[in-house]
Amino acid sequence: MHYTYKTKGTCSTQIDLDLEGNVLKHVTFTNGCNGNLKAISSLVEGLTVEEVEEKLKGITCGFKSTSCGDQLAQACLAALEAQKKES
Repeated sequence: MHYTYKTKGTCSTQIDLDLEGNVLKHVTFTNGCNGNLKAISSLVEGLTVEEVEEKLKGITCGFKSTSCGDQLAQACLAALEAQKKES
């Protein structure tokens, strides 16, 4: 399932991801720190939503209360919920 998430409070403005069941298959970020976000995308592909949440939820960036990683965890949870509603 493809899912688009509009981020809040980060330099990245959007996350597009694909889920197969609860496994993250593809992630792309719009805007933000290009190299770092490509690295995060590469590292999380193949992980479950729960693994992404465990690793990234709650991470902050500088003075911000969130980060691109934290927003990715939230995006994964939102995508999983949307997928359940479609079923």
